[in-house]
Amino acid sequence: MNEYLNLLAIDLGASNGRAIIGKYDGNKIKLEEVHKFKNGPERVTNNLYWDILRLFHEVKTGITKASEFTDYNISSLGIDTWGVDYGLLDREGNLLSNPYHYRDNRTDGLLKEIYKKVSKKRIYQLTGIQFMQLNTLVQLYADLKYRPWVLNNAKSLLFTPDLINYFLTGKKYNEFTISSTSQLLNPLTEKWEHELFEELDIPSNIVETLIYPGTKIGNIIPEVKEECGLRGDLPVIAVGSHDTASAVAATPLEDNKNSIYISSGTWSLLGMELDQPIINEKSLKENFTNECGVGKKITFLKNMCGLWMIQECKRIWEREGLDISYSEISKAAMEVDSFIFNVNPDDPRFLNPKNMPLAIKEYCQETEQQIPCNYAEMARGIYESLALNYKRVIDKLEKIVGVKIDKIHMVGGGIKAEILCQFTANVTGKTVIAGPVEATAMGNILAQLMARGEIKNLKEGREIIKNSVELKHYNP
Repeated sequence: MNEYLNLLAIDLGASNGRAIIGKYDGNKIKLEEVHKFKNGPERVTNNLYWDILRLFHEVKTGITKASEFTDYNISSLGIDTWGVDYGLLDREGNLLSNPYHYRDNRTDGLLKEIYKKVSKKRIYQLTGIQFMQLNTLVQLYADLKYRPWVLNNAKSLLFTPDLINYFLTGKKYNEFTISSTSQLLNPLTEKWEHELFEELDIPSNIVETLIYPGTKIGNIIPEVKEECGLRGDLPVIAVGSHDTASAVAATPLEDNKNSIYISSGTWSLLGMELDQPIINEKSLKENFTNECGVGKKITFLKNMCGLWMIQECKRIWEREGLDISYSEISKAAMEVDSFIFNVNPDDPRFLNPKNMPLAIKEYCQETEQQIPCNYAEMARGIYESLALNYKRVIDKLEKIVGVKIDKIHMVGGGIKAEILCQFTANVTGKTVIAGPVEATAMGNILAQLMARGEIKNLKEGREIIKNSVELKHYNP
């Protein structure tokens, strides 16, 4: 008899993907990464796409390696990804086109057109979701405008994790947390908001039945089972398939009323875990979002630019011949002067520039600030700008919710940049508790444990997280 369960978390991020085994012994979870690969957009002429079939190939490779690593003893698997993006299937279940990347420019300017059909206030009242041009609602409107023949032939809309689950099991569902990112789901009724589909002439029959985290989707189909060399059935579980939902699930919040989280990665997601959505004039004005979380919680948050700016700078520096690691970037940033410049990380110019360092220098020139002379100064300015942006959003959050925040829980890969954790504590004047780094994979595994009846709820799961990782405190 095995002393632990082997649970496979497939965590697909915007810049890389991984297959991670979580070994659960009844008290702790120990993670083992068995496969890692790069991810990112593929540019074809002037558009950005996801190479979904390569991603599926990497998922199958991860399953194969995980099976071998565990001596063919995987109890279940769950998949989480970024939000909003989707694939469309025809009536035969075939993929109609490669899914677009959320940074594709076909949605530029379309929010203004949408507001002429449905007011901004009405959309927010129905969905409680932050307005961003990358939202599924805007992407589907772009499909209607630029390629209506695709929507006319679509029978099913599957978000990225739903699509890969379909490839694995043959079952078509829309998982609840990922669906909430679309700006087409009502968080109060927990149903699709058909009024929006009708007002925008988007077919509503393409969405699938909603399922919640902790639901078994089905077993892997025989063809994939054979290809991956599996020796038994492998159940696929619906987890918090939006990576933010999984990350928040694994955040060891000590006091939900006075603590916030920052899930730090390519994006920074800053907010509070609530029992009910907040949809009012203040939250609309400040553009906060009510996404749905594991355990039917609301992740009331602000989507903000994260380490995307550092990632893109690093990409350009490498292209120019500077081979440097993220840890070396952070270390160098600590050794230069502070507050040489400050940018607004959420300025649209930083969404997808061809050359991030150049875009930052141009911003500094336009705003009459000192222009960074080297990578260390530029990196420090980015980290400081992110921390200052966190403070601005926390101040607004406190006013909306009506409480004083005293602790910040930072999770995700971004906390490896200790400079960002310390700057956040310094700028906000609040204690930062960092960990776990692998919050998304941990949250993915917690949902699998709930599906198996090993734990009852998030509270039990978070105690397991505290037993499993070392948390680091940063004081102002």
